Amino acid sequence: MGAAAESAPRYPSTVAAPVEHELVVKKSRFLALVHPVASVAEADAVVAAVRKRYWDARHHCVALVVGPHAEQQRSTDDGEPSGTAGVPMLEVLRRRDLTDVVVVVTRYFGGVLLGAGGLVRAYSTATSEALDLARLGRRSAATRVTGEAPHAGAGRRHGVLRDWAGGDDAALEGGAYGAEAPVTLRGPPAPQDALDAALAAATSGALTAERGPTQLLSR
Repeated sequence: MGAAAESAPRYPSTVAAPVEHELVVKKSRFLALVHPVASVAEADAVVAAVRKRYWDARHHCVALVVGPHAEQQRSTDDGEPSGTAGVPMLEVLRRRDLTDVVVVVTRYFGGVLLGAGGLVRAYSTATSEALDLARLGRRSAATRVTGEAPHAGAGRRHGVLRDWAGGDDAALEGGAYGAEAPVTLRGPPAPQDALDAALAAATSGALTAERGPTQLLSR
C-alpha cells in the first residue's frame, strides 16, 4: 500500500475461531482445544469450562498468550512431570507468533507410560495439529480519522484519499451525505504528517480531521 504501511508496526496473529483436535498416542487420548481470548480472565473461563466438560480426565494442561505484543504468557503441566506439557505447548504458540489465544490439552491416560520425551512430543504435536486446523487472523493497528468537508470536489478528494490509503491495511469509508460530505479513513496510525498533507491537498485545506483511538484489528 502507500507510505503508511512502510512504518506500520507488526503484531502477532491470532486465531479466528475455536478449534478442537484429538491425538491418540499409545492409547492415551490428547484432546486439544484452541480458543481465541481477549484477556487472562477469558482464558481462565475457557479452562474452567474444559475442566467441567472433561471432569473425569487426569490432566488439563494449559498454555496461553495474551496482549498486543504477546506480553502475558503462562503455562501449566497440571500434574504431568515438570516441563513436559505446558511449556512445550507454549513454545508452539511462540514459534507461530500468536497472541490472544489459549490452548488446553486434556489427557485421558491409556495405561502406557510415555516418558518425558514422549509427553513433550504428544503435547506439542496435539497443539501444533490443532493450530494447523485453525484459521488465523492477521493483526494490524488502525486509527479511525473522521471529518467533514463541502460537497464541492468530493469526488477528487475521495480519489486522492483512496490513492493514499490503497491496499488492504487502510480503507476509505463512505457515509450519508448531508450539507457536508463526511469522510472516514481507517488505517495504520503512522505517519500522521503524510495523512494530514493528503487530507489538506484533497480539500484545499477545508477538511478538519479528528483522530479516534488506535485499535488492533484482525483480518
